[in-house]
Amino acid sequence: MKWIAIRVLPVVIASLLIVNSAFATDGYFLTGYGTKQQGQGGAGVAKPGDSLAGATNPAGLILIGNRFDIGLTLFRPVRNGTISGNTLPPGYPDVNGTYDGNRVKNFELPELGYSLQYRPNLALGVAIYGNGGLNTSYTTPIFLLGTTRGGVNIEQVFISPTLAYKADAHNYFGIAANIAIQLFADEGLQNFESAASIDPAHVSNNGNSYGTGGGVRVGWLGELNKAVSVGATYQSRTWVSKFNRYSGLFAEHGGFDVPANFAGGASVKLGSKATLLFDEERILYGSVKSIANPLASTSPLGTDSGPGFGWHDINVSKAGIDYDVNPSLTLRGGYNHGGVPFDSSQAFFNLLAPAVTKDHLHAGATVGLKDGKEISFAYIHAFNNTVNGLNAIPPAYGGGNVSLSMYQNLFQVAFGWNRSKKK
Repeated sequence: MKWIAIRVLPVVIASLLIVNSAFATDGYFLTGYGTKQQGQGGAGVAKPGDSLAGATNPAGLILIGNRFDIGLTLFRPVRNGTISGNTLPPGYPDVNGTYDGNRVKNFELPELGYSLQYRPNLALGVAIYGNGGLNTSYTTPIFLLGTTRGGVNIEQVFISPTLAYKADAHNYFGIAANIAIQLFADEGLQNFESAASIDPAHVSNNGNSYGTGGGVRVGWLGELNKAVSVGATYQSRTWVSKFNRYSGLFAEHGGFDVPANFAGGASVKLGSKATLLFDEERILYGSVKSIANPLASTSPLGTDSGPGFGWHDINVSKAGIDYDVNPSLTLRGGYNHGGVPFDSSQAFFNLLAPAVTKDHLHAGATVGLKDGKEISFAYIHAFNNTVNGLNAIPPAYGGGNVSLSMYQNLFQVAFGWNRSKKK
């Protein structure tokens, strides 16, 4: 088992860094981590499912035992933007119409987890996963933004070494170090260069820019009785080096830290077969200036108070059920509801980041094989949602309205190998 993890680890890291990534999202964060968790609405703070537990609540790793997991996500978002009522002067192109943001249609993302029951009261592990991401790739130029086809690509990969400790028979604590690697690229934003930016050469079409950094996640899981468990987790802000190739676009000269978030959850057993799960999460998008600053800022792009996407904090509610049909088959289902992270007045710049989905339907299953091996599946559908930004386009750009819409489909499959019984 250790040999497998050592051989597969560098392959997964390399894959995460080179595969185009976008996600079924709460804002631009994943709805959950690990195929089992994704099958149950993304809920998992109080009930870990596999060795990716450190991505949600590191305390849960103590309940996993010796385990190895590897999975693949196939994702297809459908995103579009519509401009209406724009009145640029004669001589400028007519920009009114609907824009297809799906030049890149399909995305793939691997994940890996490994856990080791080092002592009866101590577990070690590592989780490697996409923490979040977002992609738009318009098929034609949006001339209010620039002269070439517009779009952005944001990818965040976390490598999270994890330690979990069993304090007593009913309380577990954990900590994970989040080593972050992120990538950003944009195209088609030439109109925001020159006077709109403090660094016009570093606004648009500069290829991939990378940042690295770190943060921490801590968690607690408690068993109130044989039927009810509760948990809580907090992930600090993840400080990441600046996107130097886009220092004239993002606030703080290219800053793009990963926002902090926290969550609480409960797990309730209904008899011997069914378990209900509930999580409530808050993501602090409003704490990162490059994400939170409104477009209406009078400061140039790239400055500390320069324009951003106008995102605010959101709450996410997650509910799911596990049902053990028999020792070899578990079925899952769930629902995830999150808020749109920006107001309709911010729709113009969010043509690049149309994270407007709110409601996600989840389903999944695990099929047991021999010798502790298993195959898990998950499917998520994010229902279509539209945000209508009345008068969202600034007068300097001819005014008018912007409508953003998106729906998503995601399929995950994972192989797991449990070499020990769960505690």
